[in-house]
Amino acid sequence: MTLGEIAVVVGGEVSGDPGVTVTGPAFRDDRDPQQGGLFVAITGERVDGHDFAARAVAGGAAAVLGTRATGAPTVVVADVQDALARLARHVVDALRPTVLALTGSQGKTGTKDYLGQVLAGAGPTVATAGNLNNELGVPLTVLRAAPDTDFLVVEMGARGIGHVAELCRIAPPDVAAVLNVGTAHLGEFGSREAIAQAKGEIVEALGPEGTAVLNADDDLVAAMRHRTAARVLTFGEAGEVTWRGLVLDDLGRPSFELGHAGEWHPVSLRQPGAHQVPNAVAAAAMALAVGLRPAAVAAALTTAVPTSRWRMELHERPDGLVVVNDAYNANPASARAALDALVSIGARRSARTVAVLGVMLELGAAHDDEHAGVGRYAAERGVDVVVAVGPDAAGIAAGADAVPQWSGTSVTAEGRDEALAWVRQNVAAGDVVLVKASRGAALESVAEGLLEGEEGSR
Repeated sequence: MTLGEIAVVVGGEVSGDPGVTVTGPAFRDDRDPQQGGLFVAITGERVDGHDFAARAVAGGAAAVLGTRATGAPTVVVADVQDALARLARHVVDALRPTVLALTGSQGKTGTKDYLGQVLAGAGPTVATAGNLNNELGVPLTVLRAAPDTDFLVVEMGARGIGHVAELCRIAPPDVAAVLNVGTAHLGEFGSREAIAQAKGEIVEALGPEGTAVLNADDDLVAAMRHRTAARVLTFGEAGEVTWRGLVLDDLGRPSFELGHAGEWHPVSLRQPGAHQVPNAVAAAAMALAVGLRPAAVAAALTTAVPTSRWRMELHERPDGLVVVNDAYNANPASARAALDALVSIGARRSARTVAVLGVMLELGAAHDDEHAGVGRYAAERGVDVVVAVGPDAAGIAAGADAVPQWSGTSVTAEGRDEALAWVRQNVAAGDVVLVKASRGAALESVAEGLLEGEEGSR
C-alpha cells in the first residue's frame, strides 16, 4: 500500500511523498527494522518512538506511522494505536485469511506455537510472535500477513472486560478457542467468574458459520457454549478431541495417542511436562476445525519444536545437570504444572530436584496465599530444594517450610545474582533444576548462568 492509501484507511495525513509504498510488515523496534516495513512510533512513559524513526528508515523501513512529522515519510494520525487497529482490520478484510484466535489464563503461547506449526503444513501461516497478544501486538501480527497467507493464528490476552472483544474487532475469528479460566490476573479481575466473562468474549465474536473450541474439563469454559451461535468442538479428557495412553520419558516429554471421531494417532512432544498435552490437543482441535486430518495433525505435533523462548526450554549439560528454563511467565496453575514436570523428570532419573521460583505478578489480594500455596505444593510433591528469589517471592519458601512432613531444604535469595551464586555452588551433576517466575523477575538469567560454557544437548 502507498502512504496515501494508508492515510485514507486510518484517517491520517501524509508528511512526505504519498506515493511511497510499504511492502513489509509493521514493527515497533527500530533495532530490528523490517525491510520495506512501516515503523510504528509509540510515545511511552520513558521513550518516544518518534526519536528513532530516522534510524528505522535508515535500516530499511519504508515509512513511519506516528502522531507528528519525523523527517521521514510519515502517516500522521491523532492516535497511533487506533490507526494501527484500523489498518489491521483493513488488511484482514482485504486478504481474508482464515483467522484462528485463542485465549485462556495459561497455555496460550504454547498452544499457539503448536497450532502455527500444524497449520504451516497445510498452507502459508502467520502466527503471533512470542506473546504479542494485546492491543498493539494483535494488529502487528495481522500486519505480517501477505496475499498468500492462508491461516492467521492470533493469541489474545485480556486485562479487563471488553479487551478481548476489541481484539476480535481487529481480527474477527473464524475459529475461537478458550483454553481455561484460572487465577492469572486475579488481581485485575477479582474472580474467576469475571475472568470467564472476559475470556468468553472471544466466542461471542464468532458468526454461526464459525467454530468455538472449548475445554470440556473446565466448567467455566464448557459453559461458554451458551454464549455463541457457532458450532462447538470440545477438547480435553472429557472432550471430543482427546488423548489416551499418556507416558513421559526420562526428560519428562509426553507421548500419547490423539483421538477424534474414533481415530487414534500417536504423538510424541518435544517439550517436557504433562501439561503440554492439553495445549497440544487444543491446537489439534483448532486444526481439525479448519479441515485438517487427524493423522496429519498428529504427525505435525510430533515434529513441532519450541518457538517461543524461556517456556519449558529443556537443556542438559555435559555433566548431566538438567535445566528447565520456564522463566518467561508464571501464575499459580502454570507454576504447579512446571513443578509436576520437575518432579517427574527427577523421579525418572533418580535425581535431586531444585525449584528456583520467583514472584508471580498480578495476583492482587491473593498474592501471599498463592505464593505460600505454590511453596506448599512444591513440598507436598517432594521437591528437594526450593529457592525463593526476591522479597516478593519469600512466601514460597515459607509455604514449603510449613509442610510438616517435608524433608527438603528452602533457601531465600535477595535477588537473581544471589540465587545464581547459591545454585551454582550447591547443585551437582545429574540434578534437575527448574527456573520459573513472572516476566518481571527476569529469572532467565539464572537458567542461562547455569549453562554458560557448559551446555550440551537439549
